[in-house]
Amino acid sequence: MAVDAADPLEQQLADFRAYLATERRASSLTVATYLRDLDALRAYCLEHDLPRDAGALKTGSLRAFLASDFEGRSAATMARKVSAVKAFYRYLEKRGRIRENPAATLQRPRVRKPLPEFVTVEDALRVVVAPSGSQGRAQDDVRAETLALRDRAILELLYSSGARVSELAGLSLHSLELSAGRARVFGKGQKERLVPLGPESVLSLQAYLLRRADLVDRDGQQDAQALFLGRFGTRLSARQVQNVVKRYGEVGAGRPDLHPHTLRHTCATHLLDAGADLRSIQELLGHASLGTTQRYTHVTTDRMMTTYDRAHPLARARRGALRDDLGPESGDD
Repeated sequence: MAVDAADPLEQQLADFRAYLATERRASSLTVATYLRDLDALRAYCLEHDLPRDAGALKTGSLRAFLASDFEGRSAATMARKVSAVKAFYRYLEKRGRIRENPAATLQRPRVRKPLPEFVTVEDALRVVVAPSGSQGRAQDDVRAETLALRDRAILELLYSSGARVSELAGLSLHSLELSAGRARVFGKGQKERLVPLGPESVLSLQAYLLRRADLVDRDGQQDAQALFLGRFGTRLSARQVQNVVKRYGEVGAGRPDLHPHTLRHTCATHLLDAGADLRSIQELLGHASLGTTQRYTHVTTDRMMTTYDRAHPLARARRGALRDDLGPESGDD
């Protein structure tokens, strides 16, 4: 694509896109989101007759751009836009393409992250076993049974490994090490890590793999390496995996809003409840920061306090319940 020589900003953005995709190995979603925000900056410069060169823009102009898009935007959206601008200018600074960084003093709005949502052990197990081979009719019965085996394997893997939906959708046949009970996934920034597979997950995967060849398209073609295939033999997308989880969330636990990330949170929360240490959970989930993993301690602490308030006599006393429970005479037990 030809780049306007009178518009250095266009070339700078094109170079930044290539940097994100190749050197940083950012996900396609991250690249698209950052460039959409930065394209808006370029459009703002054109509209307000500002220099079309990142190095010529001042901090005040960047602040004005961000303020112009503030109306009706959430703190999370604005934080993302600030992050995009700051990342762009850090790239230019490291490459020696600007003398000063006008984005250095930009502040991201504070975003309060919601606590991870999870489901109970009972609901998680109901969801996992919800698929059955009764889908479909007549000539499609075999294919329907195979899809049910696939769906069971997907749900087992998500719950047992805590993998992200994008990581699961990206799995290939060679990603599995079933004899060792683990799989090799590629997380954010294409960072590779091993995730454990529980015994039930291994059995579900083995059952699916025996029937995987049923999922071929009408021309007999299929993705040669993709682990999870769609009805017509192509690699299952992250969106399709989300639909699988939603379907069985409703069937198994009455949760049509269930999302793959909820199963990821559920895996971590249940491990923490069972005594797993934070460092192990951090490694399992592929978190770069332990602080991200520590959010799960708030979930389990909140749950502990709820249970305490409901069950402990002294906690009930705070609500005046103990006074009602005690008779005129009480023992020393």
